[in-house]
Amino acid sequence: MTRSIILIVSIFTFYSCRNEQNIGTNKKSQNISTENVIDGDLKKIPVLNLGTFHMGETSDANKTEFDENDRKNQIAVKEIVQKLSAFRPTVIIVETPPSFNEKLQAEYKEYVSNPKMKLKDPSEIELLAYELGRISGTTRIYGIDHKMGYNYNIGNEIVNSIDSLWYNKYYKNPLKYYALVNLDQNKLNLLDKLKLTNNNSYLDFLIEVNAEMLAHVGSEKGFEGADEATKYYQRNIRMYSNLNRINLTENDRVFVLLGASHTAYLRDFISRSPKYKMVNTFEYLK
Repeated sequence: MTRSIILIVSIFTFYSCRNEQNIGTNKKSQNISTENVIDGDLKKIPVLNLGTFHMGETSDANKTEFDENDRKNQIAVKEIVQKLSAFRPTVIIVETPPSFNEKLQAEYKEYVSNPKMKLKDPSEIELLAYELGRISGTTRIYGIDHKMGYNYNIGNEIVNSIDSLWYNKYYKNPLKYYALVNLDQNKLNLLDKLKLTNNNSYLDFLIEVNAEMLAHVGSEKGFEGADEATKYYQRNIRMYSNLNRINLTENDRVFVLLGASHTAYLRDFISRSPKYKMVNTFEYLK
């Protein structure tokens, strides 16, 4: 009996020592592997991801009052551009489809050579992106938009058997649930509008109000609202995929100018990416 106990203890001790050695070896291997990664591929591409309201004509349901042809407004945009130019972008990304890139690049090149050229009903692309690129010496500009229709009004078009009380209550005044950003944009100057639009609470609000609230909508056995919301997610992740089609290197500095609901999604995608580094927008909106 005693010899059996001694044998069991010896076997246990032997395997314990081997396990400790293996653990030590694994830790050493992990340390070596980590060191190699740190010494290698961790330099990320900086991205300044700026959300804006649409300054020109837009099909969006919600619009911000802004006369793009007003001289004072154009001067205010240029003041913002001066702040953003400290980022020194090498690439500019805007909200047009990639199929428009050839025309976009030709128009941008024309603007750079003649910044006083007449722009009819300019949008944020002409007013802000073109001027930022011109004074920053940026030579590359691309669109990443991907048009997809989705019915954000479906909650008012079907019998909602999921959560109609909350859905209807929320849409009576959505912003009241976001105290930090519950402001009237039309009473703010341009700089303060952009600060509001790029606040994380406001970006979260845009995702909720444009898509995720639809998860509260559906028929008794259906997911009509959720299925519509996935279309908006799909549009935005396809826009992100278009960004990833562009040949970028660690030496690039990427400025992205989109409608703020798209900015909200790209904020999430880019923040998790090992390829990109999200730059603090508010460092350039002082």
